[in-house]
Amino acid sequence: MSENINNTTINWSNGHNHPKGKFGNTGIHVMNNNINSSVLKLLDKAEREHDLSIDEIVTLLKVKGDNFTMLCQRADRVRAKYHGKEVHLRGIIEFSNYCHRNCKYCGLRRDNQDLKRYQLTPQEIIEMALEAADLGYKTVVLQSGEDGYDADKIAQIIKEIKEKAGIAITLCVGERDYEEYKLWKESGADRYLLKHEVADPELYHELHPEMVFAERIKRLEWLKELGYQVGSGNITGLPGQDEVIIARDIKLFQELDLDMVGIGPFIPHQNTPLKDRPAGTVEMTLKTVAVTRLLLPLAHIPATTALGTVDPEGRQKALKAGANVVMPNVTATKYRPLYEIYPAKICIGEEAKDCRQCIGGIIASLGRVVSTDYGHSLKHGFR
Repeated sequence: MSENINNTTINWSNGHNHPKGKFGNTGIHVMNNNINSSVLKLLDKAEREHDLSIDEIVTLLKVKGDNFTMLCQRADRVRAKYHGKEVHLRGIIEFSNYCHRNCKYCGLRRDNQDLKRYQLTPQEIIEMALEAADLGYKTVVLQSGEDGYDADKIAQIIKEIKEKAGIAITLCVGERDYEEYKLWKESGADRYLLKHEVADPELYHELHPEMVFAERIKRLEWLKELGYQVGSGNITGLPGQDEVIIARDIKLFQELDLDMVGIGPFIPHQNTPLKDRPAGTVEMTLKTVAVTRLLLPLAHIPATTALGTVDPEGRQKALKAGANVVMPNVTATKYRPLYEIYPAKICIGEEAKDCRQCIGGIIASLGRVVSTDYGHSLKHGFR
């Protein structure tokens, strides 16, 4: 498959007819050679040193045409070097759409009175996790709005899933107290995902009323201190964001030494203050994924569902631009339409087993394989 971006043809093929290196080819092929020499030098530096300045990152975030394709190709080469052909699957369980926050871009915001709210019982969550394990998932992600779900109940859920399924558990339940994070880690939680969304304190506060950027960062530091494998990430295309802010996001990923980085495009929701703002682009999201891979070679980077929502081939493109994780939804189908952070999310009507088969086929079509291990951090101490 090919497409035209900025008057340059980019081939997003599976690459089966092209020569392969040690880990297979990237699946992205430049159709002509209009590569800027300064961009090439930056890519060489990034691939060699895994570090760039803010200005250098901005340069890469502004590339077009063949330079954009080369960026993706280099990122995919780094992915192959450190992660091989394996793609890790994380099954998401969206167990509550209640949220006391009022983030201006999110459909779960408390002021959205049109959303029917739900909260799963501990038994429902455990049953969904066991089904995911039966389908071969080695990780489940327990995700919710910031609803204040009882900490002791979450601890018991973690213990039961560990006892009955023995799979890895990622939590994504927002800002909580240190002692709650500690309790969950001691109960067996392996990872915690807390996206910072945008690395600009003023814009962060504008988009997240009543919230403070420093508090977000403090919790990420707590999680690292407690021994979690820590994930964060950003949203590309938010109103008020530019390449410099995205470059700061990427530098923050480095400073936090993240184990996981989630990157997805802004998708306006009809019941939020940002409903009339343009969505983030596939191209900028892929650039952000690619640069992040070059600078954080060991990190796990998902091809996000949001990217697959704005482009039917979005997840495939991300997997060819440095991503090595996919996060299918294993929540019961009757709840999925209600967890509407953004509208028109893909796969909300598919049963968990159908999602698993579908994504397995997509991964195989790219010449990649579904991993059979837990997908822990590649850093020493977690493997």
